[in-house]
Amino acid sequence: MERLSVVLVTYNEEHNIDRCLGSMSWADEIVVVDSYSTDRTVELARKYTDKVYQHEYPGTSRQVERGIGYATGDWIFVIDADEEISPELKEEVQSVLREGTDKDGFTFIRKPKAFGRWIEHGGWFPDHQFRFFRRERYYPEHQEIHGGFNTKGPKGALQGYLYHHTYETIYAYVEKMNEYTSLHVSNKLKSPPITDVRWTHLILHPLSHFLRMFISRKGYKDGFHGFVLALLDANYAMLMYAKLWEYRMRQKEGEGHLPPITNAELNVLKKRK
Repeated sequence: MERLSVVLVTYNEEHNIDRCLGSMSWADEIVVVDSYSTDRTVELARKYTDKVYQHEYPGTSRQVERGIGYATGDWIFVIDADEEISPELKEEVQSVLREGTDKDGFTFIRKPKAFGRWIEHGGWFPDHQFRFFRRERYYPEHQEIHGGFNTKGPKGALQGYLYHHTYETIYAYVEKMNEYTSLHVSNKLKSPPITDVRWTHLILHPLSHFLRMFISRKGYKDGFHGFVLALLDANYAMLMYAKLWEYRMRQKEGEGHLPPITNAELNVLKKRK
């Protein structure tokens, strides 16, 4: 039977980590890479593993890759602190480890819970993830936000869910939105780059996001939760393009400091608070 290493990246996750690691405690090895939490995250993590390391946060995919560097298992399962594995997905993963496979990795479906309700439409679900793969066969796809992992070899698909206990409150969503939209500017500046942001970006793109989530992807079936999530997603698009406009404007003027758009720059701001 092949061995499994679970890799978890954390920062101030004391309210989530027991649920997360409790669901993965059956794994052969758990590796936690913490970004200098100021709460009880590290203390709680050590209930499940002695492989707890601390590093400055360079972005999720790069921090996960650090964790993979500490791992010794044949397979890697990447999990976030606000997630937990379902019994069905656990059984499928164990079957792969026990019986072997010609696949280099497997996708699975993440089911999100937002504002106290499981979300099943609007593009939030099904949320296909690739985070279970052979340690020697993966390669990273780094970005400031939404980076991930891939493999050149064949992939399979598992059917069990990874439960995602995402935003508990709108406050939490908005707080994360400020950070994520700044990082998203960095992605937008890359291929294919947007050279000039026009008023149409700030009006039509948010409208398009709302209609796609609420109508095309049937977010209305999630009721008022779906309506609020579609509105928030539209606001995300507007804020991201406004920040992109601000960054381009300051670049052209060559005056003052550029707004922060990388994890390293945001880390500096957080330390000042």
